[in-house]
Amino acid sequence: MSDLARRIRQGRGAEPADLVLKGGSVFCVVTGALIPGDVAICGDTIVGIGHAYQGRREIDVTGKVLVPGFIDTHLHIESSLVTPFEFDRCVAPRGVTTAICDPHEIANVAGVAGIRYFLEASAHTVMDIRVNLSSCVPSSPMETAGAQIEAADLTPLMDHPRVIGLAEFMNYPGVIHEDPGCMAKLEAFEGRHIDGHAPLLSGRDLNAYVAAGIRTEHEATGAAEATEKLQRGLRVLIREGSVSKDMVALAPVLDLATSPYVCLCTDDRNPLDIAEHGHLDHMIRSLIAMGRPVLAVYRAASLSAAEAFGLKDRGQISPGKRADIVVMDRLEDCRADMVLCGGVVVDDAAFAARGHVAPVARGSVKARPVTAQDFRHTGNRDEVPVIGIWPGKILTEHLREQVPAVNGDRGPDPTRDLMRITVIERHGRNGNIANGFVRGFGMTAGAIASTVCHDHHNIAVVGADYADMALAANRLGQIEGGFVVVRDGVVLAELPLPVAGLMSLDPFEAVHARLVALRAAARSLGVVLEEPFLQLAFLALPVIPHLKITDRGMVDVDRFCLIEG
Repeated sequence: MSDLARRIRQGRGAEPADLVLKGGSVFCVVTGALIPGDVAICGDTIVGIGHAYQGRREIDVTGKVLVPGFIDTHLHIESSLVTPFEFDRCVAPRGVTTAICDPHEIANVAGVAGIRYFLEASAHTVMDIRVNLSSCVPSSPMETAGAQIEAADLTPLMDHPRVIGLAEFMNYPGVIHEDPGCMAKLEAFEGRHIDGHAPLLSGRDLNAYVAAGIRTEHEATGAAEATEKLQRGLRVLIREGSVSKDMVALAPVLDLATSPYVCLCTDDRNPLDIAEHGHLDHMIRSLIAMGRPVLAVYRAASLSAAEAFGLKDRGQISPGKRADIVVMDRLEDCRADMVLCGGVVVDDAAFAARGHVAPVARGSVKARPVTAQDFRHTGNRDEVPVIGIWPGKILTEHLREQVPAVNGDRGPDPTRDLMRITVIERHGRNGNIANGFVRGFGMTAGAIASTVCHDHHNIAVVGADYADMALAANRLGQIEGGFVVVRDGVVLAELPLPVAGLMSLDPFEAVHARLVALRAAARSLGVVLEEPFLQLAFLALPVIPHLKITDRGMVDVDRFCLIEG
């Protein structure tokens, strides 16, 4: 008997279904109705709801509510600091059954080999991981990455069964001004899905960007911005990451009218936040608590996401759809009791049955050793640009401060919350070192350093003491990358991330424990930021307004140029 015939017969009840979830109620994300009755599943497909069914295997879900599996519409799994396999084990039990990832973090280190690693891993995970091909490696011409990816590198992968389209097009100035490299990628993917990334873009420039074929936007940080982008035809992805926390600001935009065109995403969320608050489940219960319509929220988390990315086989608990199902007690609480991915119950047995793919990009930290002298700021002007941090945002202020030279050096000043920030090229390309100033960490001593440094992933260091900064940077080379906190010549805490300097090989529980220790160590230096390491990482991303720093120097993002620092 064909699979088609089996689905029809099991849907009619002419033969027992492979699996039946008995006694619950299905929440319809189209009408908002609660539909009592069993859910019949044949293989990986739902074949019946709203009636009584018999099954070869039956699971009692009496009194429970069943909702479609959640779809994270834009994220970088690398920012969870674990491999795709550990990410799977971390978030699938919370109801995330599909993740649409952009592996541009590892691609900036290892090139196409990093993308292929994610494609190969996605074939083995319990949750369904889909890939958008990294469009901007590097994100701009003003940084040194470990690789450069052109249109010709991406086109051989565009028809891979797990590829959706082209990932976030961060070089929005390049799109608007018709940069040849940007044009080649846009033309190669014309008619296919292309993710957007255009913070604060408005007016005619926004029209031009959308006219290039861009379909989504996750960088909206205010309701007015999100509304304009919806009106220009973009699907808006409400984001709540570990640093980029836009959910509260964008919540008013989500209602029953807009929900078919609004989705949810995390972008960059680490195990600390996932363990302590949650993932998309956290967003769902938070939005409901803020007064957003329950139907609008669950629709955005499932059906709207599936429709936005062309995944017509999922997003609703209905016959013919993929059996991605979350079982819970109350819609308002959004706490999964059981999760099914493609008809497979998410449990230890399912994770144990997965295949495995060997990690890539080991030994990727190739920076030369540095000394305290490398962190001196020897510019000619007393007035210097200062990166001003907005907590909970990756947007930054472009400040200017008077910093007179002392013995030829313009050094950190904890009394004014002015810290040295340094980016050190670590891919073995040119040995660049750029020094600048940042305000907002609240540090009074020591240093913190990271190889998670968007998107080029060089070494980023912030500190009050040059010797501690040198120790922290050099320690990253010894542990193949990661996070380090140093004070008075002593390493207080560290997290090795040996896969491309981005991901640990340890279980996510162990990574979470290390992050707790790192957070405490950072606070002992006076750091006031809730998530200092990811906040540090985004200070080096030269496509997010207004002032950033790369290994080539300070970047005025509004003018899209390097400036004297």
